[in-house]
Amino acid sequence: MLKIGELKQGDIVKVSDEGVERDGTVVRVSQEENQALVNNGIQEFWYSPHEMTAVPLDESQLTKLGFEKQEMDGAVKYLKGAFRLVTPRQGDFNNIEMWYREDRRHFNFPLGVHQLQNLHLDMTKVPLEL
Repeated sequence: MLKIGELKQGDIVKVSDEGVERDGTVVRVSQEENQALVNNGIQEFWYSPHEMTAVPLDESQLTKLGFEKQEMDGAVKYLKGAFRLVTPRQGDFNNIEMWYREDRRHFNFPLGVHQLQNLHLDMTKVPLEL
C-alpha cells in the first residue's frame, strides 16, 4: 500500500487490477478522493492506496530509467548525468548512498522506484522518467 501524499505525476507504481499486477505511471493525484489516476499500459484508471504498491528499486529498473553502471571494488555505482547512486554490493539495494553535487543522502532500507523518482526531482529539479 502506498500513501497518496508520496505520489507525483510520472511516478512508476505497481497496481493490482482485478488480481493482475501491472506497472503503471501516475497521471494525476487526487488528495480529496485519496486516489491516483494511473496509466496501467492498457487504460487510465483511478486506484486507491490499497490497490497500489511500490515497484522495488533494482538494477533492471535503473537501466530502464537510463542509468549507466560502473563496478568498483565490489560496490556498484549507477550514473545519470551528475546524479550518482552507489550500492555496497551487486544487487544489494538495502543500503544506498546517492548524491548530486553537494547534496548527499544515505538510505539503509530498500527504496521504491517512485521514491527514487521523487528524490531525484528534489535533488536535481529534473523529473526522472522512462
